[in-house]
Amino acid sequence: MKKLLFDTDVLIDILRNNKKTIEQVRKLTEEAEEFCCSTINVAEIFAGMRTNEEGQTGQLLEGLTYFNVTENLAKLAGRMKFRTKTHTLWLDDCLIAATAILNECILVTKNVKHYPFTTLKLVKIE
Repeated sequence: MKKLLFDTDVLIDILRNNKKTIEQVRKLTEEAEEFCCSTINVAEIFAGMRTNEEGQTGQLLEGLTYFNVTENLAKLAGRMKFRTKTHTLWLDDCLIAATAILNECILVTKNVKHYPFTTLKLVKIE
C-alpha cells in the first residue's frame, strides 16, 4: 500500500488554493491509498493559520491519517539531527522525516533540502 505523508508547505499550498501544487498532488494521489501527516505538521499549520482559515483547515486535516510522535520516533529524529551536522536542519523536520520513515510513507514536500536523509523516500512538488 502506497502512503503519502504531506509536508506542511504542501498542505498550506492546498489551503491557499495554489493551483500548481493542487494539480501535482492530484496526480500523486491517484496512485496512493492513504494520505497522512504528522502531528508536527498540524502544529505548524495552526501556528501560521489565518483566522478565516480554521474551517477549511479542519476539513483538510479531517481527511488525513495522523501519526503522533512516539518515543521511538523521537529517538530516531534526535539521532537524525545529531548525525546531520548542519545548523539549517530543524528538529521539526527531523520529526516529520522520522514519521515518514517509521510509517513507511513517501514524504511529499516542496523543500527537499530540509530532508537530507538517504533512508527517506520523498517526492518534490514544484
